[in-house]
Amino acid sequence: MNGLVALVTGGASGLGLACINRFLKQGISHVHFCDLPTSKGEEIAKSMDSSLVTYHPVDVTNDNEIEQMFNKIQEKNSKLNCLVQCAGIGVAFRCYNINKRSMHSMEEFNRVMNVNVVGTFNVLRRTCHVMADNQPDARGQRGVIINTSSIAAYEGQIGQVAYSATSGALASMTLPLARDLASVGIRVCTILPGVFDQTKMVEPLSDKSKSLLAMMVTFPSQLGLPDDFARLTQNIIENNYLNGENIRLDGAMRMPP
Repeated sequence: MNGLVALVTGGASGLGLACINRFLKQGISHVHFCDLPTSKGEEIAKSMDSSLVTYHPVDVTNDNEIEQMFNKIQEKNSKLNCLVQCAGIGVAFRCYNINKRSMHSMEEFNRVMNVNVVGTFNVLRRTCHVMADNQPDARGQRGVIINTSSIAAYEGQIGQVAYSATSGALASMTLPLARDLASVGIRVCTILPGVFDQTKMVEPLSDKSKSLLAMMVTFPSQLGLPDDFARLTQNIIENNYLNGENIRLDGAMRMPP
């Protein structure tokens, strides 16, 4: 990790924040991270070494903000080696609720799709444009992109139609992205986490609900820790032969309906 420059989306909490902390411990040259202006991003950045960390208050669905962020990254650093995408949201609505006689809101479906898929792709395409100017290493590599999907891509639960649709889309994009970017020397992998503690999707749950979810994990029977995710991102970055893979990180959990 020494000497690398990384960008982490959704870096003000949970999985993204764990990646920042791990990368800094591994001697990375600089970490840029973005999150919503309403997040704790500014507070987190102030608690860290400003020569190593830069926070960008950005909404990944806003193309102008994304473009400005990349301009600032290029002004500060002459390269970008790694992208880890952790920005994402979820909603819980049945497609149709017969008791309430209500349909899934198109507004909510589009919102999740726009953040998780469109936002991810927009950051990714601009990252490629910057990485293409990197000097290739001894194996011809110019950069690494790591997207975050979910095991909901394969075992979506009741109420996860929108979230599962975005998870499936991200997983389906992995191989064609790896093939598209092979000529540029950029590797692409996607992590599909199970249920992780200390994340925005799990924090609101009761202790009882968390315990029930932990019991569904084959082994170890506990919720994932953000650093487990961060450690895998480091492994992907450091292993030049990992490419085009969707990697489950769930303790062999298989979600019931």
